[in-house]
Amino acid sequence: MNSERPPRRDNPLGEYLRARRARLSPEQAGVTISGHRRVPGLRREEVAQLAGVSTDYYTRLEQGRERNPSAQLLHAVARALHLDADAAEHLTNLAAPPAPRLRLRRAPDRAAPALVHLMSALTTPALVTGRTLDVLALNRQAAALYSEFGRVDNLVRMTFLDPAARPFHADWPAAARSAVAALRSAAGQDPHDPRLVCLVGELSLQSHEFRVLWARHDVHGKSAGTKRLHHPQAGDLELAYETLTLNSSPDQQLVVYQATPGSPSAVRLALLPVPTPSNG
Repeated sequence: MNSERPPRRDNPLGEYLRARRARLSPEQAGVTISGHRRVPGLRREEVAQLAGVSTDYYTRLEQGRERNPSAQLLHAVARALHLDADAAEHLTNLAAPPAPRLRLRRAPDRAAPALVHLMSALTTPALVTGRTLDVLALNRQAAALYSEFGRVDNLVRMTFLDPAARPFHADWPAAARSAVAALRSAAGQDPHDPRLVCLVGELSLQSHEFRVLWARHDVHGKSAGTKRLHHPQAGDLELAYETLTLNSSPDQQLVVYQATPGSPSAVRLALLPVPTPSNG
């Protein structure tokens, strides 16, 4: 009997598991193989063996027919697929049964006042982002940093659809991978979020590169890191970034960019023409 029956159409967990096992080679997983293989990556039975569960159980999990996997089982599958902490958390989020609720039409996100207050007090570029990386607010320094973009509305859309993005990011492919991985992480919280569905649809229609990266199912939370940027007036910039979240606004983050004090990037960042605040 062929256990590879078609999966359920609406099955984010199954899509994620298939994508991850397809990208893990037998050699990486420590699986001994012999003869010709017709599938890339690991087979279902190999993942099941590595996780210590039956092939039938893992197949039901991947097909969306196992609705209540235990934390121990998910940990074993994450270990078998060599998932890092962000990817394992994403797996857990996708496996969680959806809470029964009415999906009401959401009002447009507004930046939390506490985050806006913190952002406005900073003298380095800072912005407030929503759950799908929409830019809800930015300070004058961030407006100067992103001045070449037509719209500062969504960090993922800007990366793929705004012509200013490629000269702005010194390593655009890395920036693109990071943006998509962060959006995937957000998708694990609510795969059917209307804003997420709309954004992914727009980007998939307009960017082949986005479609390829989205299909990889890479996951990475944007907590901290370094960006190498090029601004036409300030020149090359190497900026560290940190993201802050308040308990009162868990769906929003304050993203702060900083240059190392005394570094060439700090000097160049100071040259950015910051717009004068309006009195209106």
